[in-house]
Amino acid sequence: MDKNIGNVDKVIRIIVGLVLIALVFVGPQTLWGWIGVPVILIAVFGWCPLYKLLGVSTCSKCNK
Repeated sequence: MDKNIGNVDKVIRIIVGLVLIALVFVGPQTLWGWIGVPVILIAVFGWCPLYKLLGVSTCSKCNK
């Protein structure tokens, strides 16, 4: 598994993931907020399966 997510992309994904998880506890309190868990896991591992399918990489120093 080659990394295909850069640092800025990781930070954005972690913030979005935390906001989604927060929606489970505050706000509309629906289960849709748990979508934030895989978003955070993708950021932690640095590999996005959708990016792999599309041939995209935001990591400038990875895979070289």
